[in-house]
Amino acid sequence: MDLLSADEEYTAYVRGRLLWLRRIAYSLCQDWHRADDLVQASITRLYVKWRHARQAADLDAYVRVILVRIFLREQRGGWFSRTRLSAVPPEPDPPEAAVHGWDADLAMDLRRALALVPPRQRAALVLRFHCDLSVEQTAAALGCSAGTVKSQTARGLATLRALLEVTPTKEDR
Repeated sequence: MDLLSADEEYTAYVRGRLLWLRRIAYSLCQDWHRADDLVQASITRLYVKWRHARQAADLDAYVRVILVRIFLREQRGGWFSRTRLSAVPPEPDPPEAAVHGWDADLAMDLRRALALVPPRQRAALVLRFHCDLSVEQTAAALGCSAGTVKSQTARGLATLRALLEVTPTKEDR
């Protein structure tokens, strides 16, 4: 009976957090199909570790770490471990775009630029600004020091600014 309730807990958690995980995964990889693959791999890993994971103080942080580590491991893999059917696959608009009135052109420019940022820097940017994590939380998720997070974030922002041709203001420095 306990096993069944653990499965029900897992299913309820995944159902409630699936869209959130998918958004983070998309921010990391810039491709909805790859994002779905990352989420699938993450929730599979979560299922295997569910007995331990459900006792975590912050389950969302635990799952986010799984997702980021799977993404980074995939980036380190050889070119043969990823398959692309076209150079630029069509990307559906996120469902919240119409609701929140996003500037579609700006969002597209930012997504394209973010895709060109190196994976570790991209992960730091996504965790810091998309997930709104502190430097320390980001360091824990990436398995590195706070100083590394700060430098990866600074380099990632510099790369984004250069790609988007944005000059930093005094407030940004």
